[in-house]
Amino acid sequence: MIKERVVPPVAKRVPKTLSIHNDTRIDDYFWLNQREDQDVLDYLNAENAYFEEMTAHTKAFEDNLFKEMKARIKEDDESVPYKYNGYWYIVKYETGKDYPIYIRRKDTLDAPDELMFDCNEMAKGHDYFKLAGISISPDNTKVAYGLDTVGRRQYTINFKSLVDNEPITDTIENTTGSASWANDSATLFYTKKDEETLRSDKVFKHKLGTNESEDKLVFHETDDTFGVAVYKSKSRKYIIIACYSTLTNEYHILDANTPNADFKVFQERIRGLEYSISHFEGHFYMVTNKDEATNFKLMKTDETKTEVSNWVEVIPHREDVLLEDIDIFKEFLVISERSNGLNQIRITRWDETDDYYLPFDSETYTAYTGTNVDFDTEVLRYSYNSLTNPASTIDFNMVTKTKTIKKEQQVLGGTFDKNNYQSERLWATADDGTKIPMSVVYKKGVKKDGNSPVLQYAYGSYGSTIDPYFSSIRLSLLDRGFIYVIAHVRGGEYLGRNWYEQGKLLQKKNTFTDFIACSKFLIENNYTSPKHLYALGGSAGGLLIGAVINMAPQLYHGVIAAVPFVDVVTTMLDDSIPLTTGEYDEWGNPNTLEYYNYMKSYSPYDNVKAQDYPHILVTTGLHDSQVQYWEPAKWVAKMRFLKTDTNKLFLKTNMNAGHGGASGRFEALKEDAEEYAFLLDLENITS
Repeated sequence: MIKERVVPPVAKRVPKTLSIHNDTRIDDYFWLNQREDQDVLDYLNAENAYFEEMTAHTKAFEDNLFKEMKARIKEDDESVPYKYNGYWYIVKYETGKDYPIYIRRKDTLDAPDELMFDCNEMAKGHDYFKLAGISISPDNTKVAYGLDTVGRRQYTINFKSLVDNEPITDTIENTTGSASWANDSATLFYTKKDEETLRSDKVFKHKLGTNESEDKLVFHETDDTFGVAVYKSKSRKYIIIACYSTLTNEYHILDANTPNADFKVFQERIRGLEYSISHFEGHFYMVTNKDEATNFKLMKTDETKTEVSNWVEVIPHREDVLLEDIDIFKEFLVISERSNGLNQIRITRWDETDDYYLPFDSETYTAYTGTNVDFDTEVLRYSYNSLTNPASTIDFNMVTKTKTIKKEQQVLGGTFDKNNYQSERLWATADDGTKIPMSVVYKKGVKKDGNSPVLQYAYGSYGSTIDPYFSSIRLSLLDRGFIYVIAHVRGGEYLGRNWYEQGKLLQKKNTFTDFIACSKFLIENNYTSPKHLYALGGSAGGLLIGAVINMAPQLYHGVIAAVPFVDVVTTMLDDSIPLTTGEYDEWGNPNTLEYYNYMKSYSPYDNVKAQDYPHILVTTGLHDSQVQYWEPAKWVAKMRFLKTDTNKLFLKTNMNAGHGGASGRFEALKEDAEEYAFLLDLENITS
């Protein structure tokens, strides 16, 4: 009996006229933005059912991929302990359990475990569970923590006693999840979100044992392009309110010993002035772009004279080195830099008797400072990994210059040997002549004859750099002949701050054309061919994928767009949507004609047309607060209507999660297995 062809869902078309700047767009699928509407839910469920039916033949393979990925993970694992305020803190995982267990030990690692949280117990009865913002009181007797059981990043702050492990009745709703204690261990500061836009805009002071309704508003950010956060300095002397936008920072400081005093403005915001602050022995240190220091420089000022006129240069600006961050210790200053795309860690003594870099000799690697909460220590903790080397946590003695590997990620299963894999860095040439770097990894023996499958990944927004990192999950592709490529396109900061500036606002299209240039390089140099080239991106990287397949669909056999930001114009015109106003400095404000026209020229949803597209898998979460589910849903509906091919087009909506996907370490693996099964099926790889 011949099986009937499965017919994909067809979303109804309800034309909605959208007009601005004397320009009219017709949006047939605008109606999909009603999250609670039954027609919307029915459509999303129909798409899910279609996806399940069309991929039913891969489910056994998908399950095997999941088991394979899971088998590489050490299930009974724990983090490297770190010491803070007299206690060693450890995160553990137990075999067969999805969520972490948080414990601590007093004074020594030989002390008995004190259980703080078993998230496996706490997650029972919830489809989604996330614990965040653990904050221990200075007297070590209480803990504040945030809980999200929806996936929309609206956390409820809870409290409990660490003396008897009993809950404290105080609760605070609709927060970012984090809180900072004053030094009295009774007062804490936290950030609330706007109910509609989810922008963090208010800082409150809470007195333990009182009702949330009695909390005092200590700061309100009225500029809707800014968000706020509150935290404590590493020196533990100051509570700090950070006001941030894409291009501008402002801080407010308060002595943590006087929580009832008023916050003082560190330096009033100046548009375009970016800086971060760290406190050390009577001074603040600022990593800043002051005086057109595009790649940032280090300055300092007396803690009583914090205005910008008092700032003094410590490390000058360098055209070829990006200053990313600093870590302050009692005897040492540690500087995180990036040169020619590669991480560098510089260590210098405050007394200027020593100044040196940690040695790294690989062509592609990732190195960064880790959890360094202890101020009075000569040990720096940092992490190192590469495309072929599992992650290591290393303690480096800054006096003796000796290192101790505290932990190297174990890859179980008995088949992994890092010597079986090869990594390299390649450079493509963009349309404007710019050289675009790529980090590449594959299993030795893979032929470069144009027939190897390649998965090309990029992000390319917000100055966020995707470093070449190790992934045990990725081995499921590499071991089946895939080549994996990270394209370091403009819009990130891989080659410095200018690399970011050249991939935003009215230069955003460089991000897309860079990616296409990398694809063409891989094809021209026989790494792959259009029959075997695949592309992957998520969130703003999903925007990249959407733009690329409108511009050059013929280069790709298949693509995956995860939680993609694809309806750029409509979203950026709706200031009720989370993140919109704070994004103007990244994408531009389409209420201005120039930005509107430019955005409209690349917005994936607005540029879907009647043409052949590759095979496409799109994923989203119903409760996503970063990219609303309706963007990918509308995009898929419009592509279904207009595309001229018979290739696969799937929309998979997680009805219980948000932007980060499923909670729990193994549930998230199932989503990875699903995506890999999609790719491998397109290559006719079935085991």
